[in-house]
Amino acid sequence: MMVENYWLACEAALIGRDWVRPAFLHICDGRIEQVSSQRPKGQPLVEAGAGLLVPGFIDVQVNGGGGVLLNDNPSLQGLRKIFAAHSQFGTTAMLPTLITDSLESMRSTADAIAEAVATGEPGIIGVHFEGPHMSVAKRGVHSPQYLRSISQAEMAVFARQDLGLKVITVAPEVVSPHQISELVAMGVRVCLGHSNANARQVQAALRAGASGFTHLYNGMSALTSREPGMVGTALADEDSWCGLILDGHHLHPLSAKLAIRAKGMDKIMLVTDAMPPVGTNDAEFSFYGEKVIRSGSKLMAPSGSLAGSVLDMAGAVRYAVKCLDLPLEDALLMASQCPAAFLGIQDSYGSLQVGRRADMLLLDKQLQVQHVWLAGQPWSLEKNNHEYC
Repeated sequence: MMVENYWLACEAALIGRDWVRPAFLHICDGRIEQVSSQRPKGQPLVEAGAGLLVPGFIDVQVNGGGGVLLNDNPSLQGLRKIFAAHSQFGTTAMLPTLITDSLESMRSTADAIAEAVATGEPGIIGVHFEGPHMSVAKRGVHSPQYLRSISQAEMAVFARQDLGLKVITVAPEVVSPHQISELVAMGVRVCLGHSNANARQVQAALRAGASGFTHLYNGMSALTSREPGMVGTALADEDSWCGLILDGHHLHPLSAKLAIRAKGMDKIMLVTDAMPPVGTNDAEFSFYGEKVIRSGSKLMAPSGSLAGSVLDMAGAVRYAVKCLDLPLEDALLMASQCPAAFLGIQDSYGSLQVGRRADMLLLDKQLQVQHVWLAGQPWSLEKNNHEYC
């Protein structure tokens, strides 16, 4: 085990939004105490190795990984397996995501999350409920049998104060502005998605406190000349954040470029929408009792719809650089600092700066993850990298 007070040396580190070459970071009690481009005199150094030191990735939408789907295994053991699968690809903090399900499943998931938060389980910082208060017309692979309006029973789950960070995806034609305001008052970050709402309904939800859009373009009303829909309203809004799934299947590269140009890099979050095969070689899994088939980097439900992804965060960063021609710094910040800002944890997470958590990655020249540190401590990895572009 590495000592809790040490200096880490690396070729280059992304400190805030600028590269420091070479870089020396003083790590103490899990946080960054000092950053310098000068070798500290009289101090023993731990060599990070060849590569780029960057902030750990934060994923706000993780349905599964390591062969586990949260819906099927809402337990501390299940959460550990999901995080272990994603950590090898640079995710150091995540919101495990429950796809539309029964009230019982929501309660079980909340209990598991609460246990993980209470015991300081690595990587688990909260929960994302993707549904069940969504539009049937834009449900995607979400089961219609569980789609429903919001009730006091669900509100009681969302009101829990032992869940860490809370995010919920709702359709504004199903959940009223008043209900959105209630959720925000409970400390919930409300995202809009799986919705056929018009611009007027979306704007009302934003005024009520909604602050994000779940996997922009996918599962939402499209932009047209006379009706901006959810997509157009999201692109035009200056204050909200949008998640993008950069796996080469959910978005055309031009659509992704348009979103980044319209919103600005600071309002875009890279997300995975990951399913159980991430971190495995599994070719299929069961979802709502039906078989989802993996074909390369694509997941297809029997209906022909995309069923989440096998994307990992490092793969999303590589796609942004290689397929969207974005500067590496921008891609990295969309995977770390931007989701931290959306979640309101930017003072502790999301960037390598003095006072922040020492959640760090070492990337090689191909932007593959070589080493991971959680709160300054090394994290063991199993390599299983994939490409999406």
